Amino acid sequence: MGITKKYLSNVSLIALLIANIIPLFGVLFLEWDAFSIVLLYWTENLVIGFYNVLKIAFAAVPHPAAHLGKLFLIPFFIIHYGGFTAIHGFFVLAMFKKEQGAPMGGESWPCFLVFVQMLLNVIKQVYLVIPVNMKLALLALFISHGVSFGYNYLYKREFASARPDKLMGQPYSRIVVMHISILAGGFLLIAIGSPVALLLVLIILKTLIDSKFHLREHRKKRPKSQKS
Repeated sequence: MGITKKYLSNVSLIALLIANIIPLFGVLFLEWDAFSIVLLYWTENLVIGFYNVLKIAFAAVPHPAAHLGKLFLIPFFIIHYGGFTAIHGFFVLAMFKKEQGAPMGGESWPCFLVFVQMLLNVIKQVYLVIPVNMKLALLALFISHGVSFGYNYLYKREFASARPDKLMGQPYSRIVVMHISILAGGFLLIAIGSPVALLLVLIILKTLIDSKFHLREHRKKRPKSQKS
């Protein structure tokens, strides 16, 4: 019983590590290069954003009327985060010379919806260049974050103490730190031709950063009476 409980307490971390092992397999056996790895890690931004919308939607509020605030917060997050992710994605495509024109394409959508339009166009470009086996790796990332959402946020009731306004900015700290490291590594790999050894170092670095942020986000706070 104790072993089962201990396993369940680490299930989301285990799912995260399994999802991060797949790029190792891709580099070693499927000839994935620097572009494949950096692009895969960019697509994880989409997964993180998707589950953050669900977190905001399921976050507890002090009274039912407060749910109305989510009708503003969720669209605002989608527009703001979508624009951030779109520009980042277009930069990745341009860095590896895979972009197919400007991120807009066609007549611009009105007002702030243009950021959503940018994101959809970049996703379309990514879909055209991403190999089928990488789509399976993306599915693994989606499942990994889904396990964390289901176990930590819903089952362990993190939603009860979550604040929608704080959730708005939560993805950015993780993404900025992680992807500055990844893009810096990507530039280096382009310069020297994507050697397998450095690709593996990049994957290990990303896994370590991922694990650190995961453990920090879900670390259980002890009651004050238990603190020394």
